[in-house]
Amino acid sequence: MTINFAPAKGLKRINNWRILLYGKPGVGKTSAIRNLPGKTLVVDLDNSSRVLAGEDNIFIVPFDRQHPSQSMEELLRDIPTTIEENHFDTLVIDNVSSLEKDWFVEKGRESKNGISNELQHYSQWTNYFARIMTVIYELPINILVTAWEVNDDVPNESGQTFKKFVPEIRANSRNGLLGLTDMVGRMMINPDTGNRGVILSGNDFVTAKNRLDNRTASSSEDLFKFDV
Repeated sequence: MTINFAPAKGLKRINNWRILLYGKPGVGKTSAIRNLPGKTLVVDLDNSSRVLAGEDNIFIVPFDRQHPSQSMEELLRDIPTTIEENHFDTLVIDNVSSLEKDWFVEKGRESKNGISNELQHYSQWTNYFARIMTVIYELPINILVTAWEVNDDVPNESGQTFKKFVPEIRANSRNGLLGLTDMVGRMMINPDTGNRGVILSGNDFVTAKNRLDNRTASSSEDLFKFDV
């Protein structure tokens, strides 16, 4: 069997990029969608899309938070055709933290006592989240994912544990998603100026990375203007 290969010189860093933007509620993650070039389709997982009112090139997909599993199944079935037929440039999955919470609430309603989650739900979520995000990330389109943040205990390479800002997703699910993502940025508001900025370089205290260009930080307005 002959192995097909091609020179790395021909690869394009910013072709069908995957970006994860996380931060506290209210720092402007959803508002940053306004800065995306081209035509954008937003899956509104937390009902926060009102801040995008008035935008001509942004289109909203409503999401049934009472029945997230069924709503996500319908989305994954229909979205490839929707993207192709309407020539969208970017797909936004707005707030996977909200999806996680709503999924566990749904599973709690289905449990024996109708409230509490059962042990198997946690492994089921890990597999479910990996499956849906793999399907989404395989779509031939730019993809922006947003999440809330949490300050979690995370070990570094030497085994020491630090409080680290990370996307608010359960650790097993989060690690898989981070590995598939080209750029991970933590959004913050400068307390002195009120300007919104994004950290793109990680350390022991902040989860971030950037393999799309050489920036270590960016303003919210310039985040999607790649330095290539």
